Amino acid sequence: MSWMKALADAYHTACDRYPNEKLMLVSDIDGTIIDMRYLVMSVLQGYDQEHGTGYFTRLAASDVDVHENHVEQLLERLAIPVAERHKVMPWYLDHRWREDTILSSHQPFPGVLPVIRWFQLQPNTTVGLLTGRPESLRKATLRSLNRMGETHLVSFDDDVLLMNPGEWGQDVENSKVDGLRQFREMGYHVFALIDNEPRVLEALADETGNEELLLLHADTIFESASSSMPGGVIEGRDYGLTELVRGEKALPRQVQLVWHGVNYPANLRQFIGSEVFWAEIDVRDDPSGELILRHDSFETTPALRDEKWLTFDEAIAKLANSASGIKLDIKGGVDVLDRVLESIASLQLPDDRLWFNGEIEGIGEQGFRRIRAAHPAAIVQCPIGWLDPLLGAAPEEARRLLEMLADWGIGRFSVNWEDANARAMFEKLAGWGYDVNFYGVLDLEGFLKAVVMLPRSVTSDFNFPQWNYYGQGAGQDGRRLTYHISQQDAD
Repeated sequence: MSWMKALADAYHTACDRYPNEKLMLVSDIDGTIIDMRYLVMSVLQGYDQEHGTGYFTRLAASDVDVHENHVEQLLERLAIPVAERHKVMPWYLDHRWREDTILSSHQPFPGVLPVIRWFQLQPNTTVGLLTGRPESLRKATLRSLNRMGETHLVSFDDDVLLMNPGEWGQDVENSKVDGLRQFREMGYHVFALIDNEPRVLEALADETGNEELLLLHADTIFESASSSMPGGVIEGRDYGLTELVRGEKALPRQVQLVWHGVNYPANLRQFIGSEVFWAEIDVRDDPSGELILRHDSFETTPALRDEKWLTFDEAIAKLANSASGIKLDIKGGVDVLDRVLESIASLQLPDDRLWFNGEIEGIGEQGFRRIRAAHPAAIVQCPIGWLDPLLGAAPEEARRLLEMLADWGIGRFSVNWEDANARAMFEKLAGWGYDVNFYGVLDLEGFLKAVVMLPRSVTSDFNFPQWNYYGQGAGQDGRRLTYHISQQDAD
């Protein structure tokens, strides 16, 4: 069994057995949340900068294969001269736990912060921290973790951080046993604990009263012998949400879900049979002038000889009868928009089932104002990627432009999840009180990471075989996703 599935099972069991208790997932920090290879790399490269040497210029985190307490082994393997090693090691030991080093060099393992975020969103559930670091590092530790977690909306409180009351490396196992007992005395039911040190897990497994506690081993770089690993511990290395979140019914209800590119009969059938409320269709006119569903323009992706497409009238009739929400992505400008508005008016659909999206240059100010006038309670949206440079360099100017667009009637702004600055853009827009939609979400793991940010909505192709959804995509660049189901899978 994978460790994320084991964690999900333990959590759901705890929810069923202890519905009225405060639940807690407890995690170590170093080697469990924080990838300590980056600290080692950063401090050694700092030595080069301080001393004008070049021993570690090309050192990458992936080159660090020793525990942070055994860096001398790394220096030997890198063939650093013995005399230089005698200089490097004292410098390294003196600098590795300085506050500026902690703040600048700590990097989380991929996926760990979204997992923590997921648990922090769950009702009556807390993530506690139990570390071998001494109390003297409390302030720096909290600053580092909360700075690191900021873009993932993860935060840690002082009262759920328990540290070693002794000095560095002093009686770590017993301090963690005592810490676990302390969390319980605080009123928490601890259902699982993650640590990367086998000897810590061994000490916890030997404690009476831990029979229901799931022990998870973060199989990263650890100091103690793996032979001390107790039986029943589940090992893993990759953090992920896919096995934690079991279907769309487990998702936060305030996040609206949108099935992107319901432009083909197969996508349309799957959408109508799903629990997803919003279907997004791409509306443009074909060379003869008829409204059809097609993502790409004919200029960028010429029609294939045997290509077929759904007409707008056919698709909108089926969606109207399905009682679903209809998100209309207007391609092709104001002429297409006028015809769409006319058609929608004839169906007399309520505004709470309508959502309009379009590029600013295609629809323009007057087009957006017409949409808002015709459908005052509908969702009106535009993509906002072009504003990214201003959000960072001239935020007040960016805010002024957003206020102008809001005056046009645009009430939601769409951000590409694959944009490197997507999280920062979301944080800025949401902080100013604007609704945000994430789009361009490629797979289930990315979808779940987007959802736990709690935007107002997430648009995805729903190519999630793990949830028995096989969305084909919108047909961007003339491509559709295909799936192969073996006989074994079918059985």
